[in-house]
Amino acid sequence: MRKYHRLTRCDREEISRGLALGKTFRQIARELRRYPSTIMREVKSGEMVHSSYRAMHAHWKSLRQAKSRRYGKYKLVMNGALRPIVEDLLRKRWSPRQIVNRLKKEYPHNADMHLSHEAIYSYLYVMPKGALRRELLSTLRRKRQRRRRMRSWNTPAPMEDMAFINERPKEADDRIVPGHWEGDILMGRECRSFLGTLVERKTRFLILTQLKGKSAQEVRRAFARKMRQLPAQLKRTLTYDQGREMAEHKLFTKETQMRVYFCHPKSPWERGTCENTNGLIRQFFPKGTDFTKISLEEIERVEYLLNDRPRGVLNWDKPCEAMAEVLR
Repeated sequence: MRKYHRLTRCDREEISRGLALGKTFRQIARELRRYPSTIMREVKSGEMVHSSYRAMHAHWKSLRQAKSRRYGKYKLVMNGALRPIVEDLLRKRWSPRQIVNRLKKEYPHNADMHLSHEAIYSYLYVMPKGALRRELLSTLRRKRQRRRRMRSWNTPAPMEDMAFINERPKEADDRIVPGHWEGDILMGRECRSFLGTLVERKTRFLILTQLKGKSAQEVRRAFARKMRQLPAQLKRTLTYDQGREMAEHKLFTKETQMRVYFCHPKSPWERGTCENTNGLIRQFFPKGTDFTKISLEEIERVEYLLNDRPRGVLNWDKPCEAMAEVLR
């Protein structure tokens, strides 16, 4: 007999099918490699009988019961003194992290009043549906009805001959000399379409390029094609994150004479100009846009509008004017 684990939806469908065929608990258990008592408890739970057992109904009932059992174990459910304090602070639009750290400061020696921010999130998202749950979830800055976590991915192997941003020439940091660019890719709907962005650090001049895919070869060709159209004094460096689409950076350097420098992992502020510009582009192409349905003319129109927009960081000059001044 295999090690015990909970019945799945497929197991329950087999139970329902077996009962419909008139099989006994022992026969069904033998086919599923389960104990007969497991099948008997499953069918008889909730006062079900052979003729009324339905797989989907039983499966959802099991999930609700499991959720209810977990809910009763949460610290905010068990601690009647802590719960109203947390709920009141949530109504004041405090974030879970603010609540947690403030409670530690106000009750430094009372462990019963301490908890983690994850405990608050878990309490909210496992709470039974109702007016209180809707009210408390609406106080969060991200008013999501379900908990979303970052996926844990295996760290890919580093690319060959990477030069990090701290090796970049100081003139790029000071924005005194033009020709230092930052690059990125905007994801389209369901991450199946892409738009390349290149921003010059000194003038904030933007170049957009259509991409047929996200492969290293496609990105390298598209970016190099745009860079080759520029005069030599505007082709110095390109700063990029560690996305695998820039794996052919050495070939890109050979084609454009531009050295590529990479940011450190999870450090988007090291490409702040590009990140800010991406936010401006999203005004025209919001998240969920299918870039395969956006014409080249529309992309060029957005590029023109952003380059023709006055910027406070340029003393209210336009990027196109700043670029023209550089070329003069």
